[in-house]
Amino acid sequence: MDRIAFLFPGQGSQVPGMGKDFAREYAESVRAYYASADEILGLPLSRLCFEGSEEELGDTAVTQPGVFLTSLAVSAVLREHGIRPGVVAGHSLGEYPALVHAGVLAWEDALRLVRLRGELMAGVNRRTPGRMAAVLGLPAERIRDLCEESSRSTGESVAVANYNAPTQTVVSGTVAGVEAVTVAARAAGATHVAQLKVGAPFHSLLMKDIEEEFAAHLEAVPFATPVIPVIANATATYVHTGEEARQSLRRQLSSPVYWSQTLELLVKEDVDALVEVGPGRVLTNISRGSASQVPAMAVGTVKQLRQAVARLTAVRA
Repeated sequence: MDRIAFLFPGQGSQVPGMGKDFAREYAESVRAYYASADEILGLPLSRLCFEGSEEELGDTAVTQPGVFLTSLAVSAVLREHGIRPGVVAGHSLGEYPALVHAGVLAWEDALRLVRLRGELMAGVNRRTPGRMAAVLGLPAERIRDLCEESSRSTGESVAVANYNAPTQTVVSGTVAGVEAVTVAARAAGATHVAQLKVGAPFHSLLMKDIEEEFAAHLEAVPFATPVIPVIANATATYVHTGEEARQSLRRQLSSPVYWSQTLELLVKEDVDALVEVGPGRVLTNISRGSASQVPAMAVGTVKQLRQAVARLTAVRA
C-alpha cells in the first residue's frame, strides 16, 4: 500500500486503560511522551489514561489531552514499524495530533492547546448546559432543516455539529434545543437517536464565546507549513500553510466537522488504506459504512497494531 491515510479520533473515543499496553510493550518509544505530558500539564495524565475510571476520563479537560496523547503515542509506534501516512486527518480533537504528525505543531504546544481547549469547552457547558445527539437514518440535509425549524420554534440554539456519514449526523446545542430536534427526528423516521456521552455542546454556536480567548493562545504558538497533506475539519479541504492551520483550529470550535466530506475526498484521492490511530474504533466503523471500498483498520491496542502492521506490510511486499 503506497498511500495510507492516518485518521485521528476525537472525544468520545476514550476508554479506560488507553495507551497502557503501548507503554508496557514500547516503553522506550512511548513512556517519554506520557512522563513529559504529566510534567507539562501538572496533571497525572498517564495515570488517568492507564488507570482512570470512565467517570474520570469523561471530564472534558482530561479527555481531550488523554485522547490526544494516546493517539500521538500510537503514531510514534507505527512510525517505529515503518508505517507512515501519505495524508492525515483528525475528527475534531483529532485534528491536533494530525497537525503534529504533519509537522505543523510541536507536540508540546499542541498538548497545551488541547488542555486549554478542553477547559474552555467545559466552562461553556457550566455556563450554558448543552448536549449532543447522534441521529441515524435520515439525510444530513433533513437534519439540518430540523435544526433550523427547532431553533425558530423554540428560540433555543441547536445545529449540525458533525456530518459523520450520509445518514449519520450529530447535532449540538442547548439541552432543550437538542431535545426538540431528537423528538422531531424520531417523528420524521430516524432509525436511531442517541445522546452522546460528551462534556459540552461541541461545534455549536455556543462555542463562539471562547473563540477570542482561544485565538489569542493560537497566535502565541508557531505553526509551520505541513510536510505531508492534512485535511481540515471545517472545510474538508487541504491545509497548505501554517496560518491556514491556525485559522482552521479557531474556526472548528463552532463549525461543523465535515467528516463525511473528508472521507469522500480521501476516496477520490485513491488512498489505499484508512488507519485509525488512537483509542476506540469510531472512525473505523464510520469508514467501513461509508467508504467500504477502502480497507479500514483501528490501531488502538498493541494487538490491533500487530494485525495492522502485518496487513499493511504484506500488501506492500
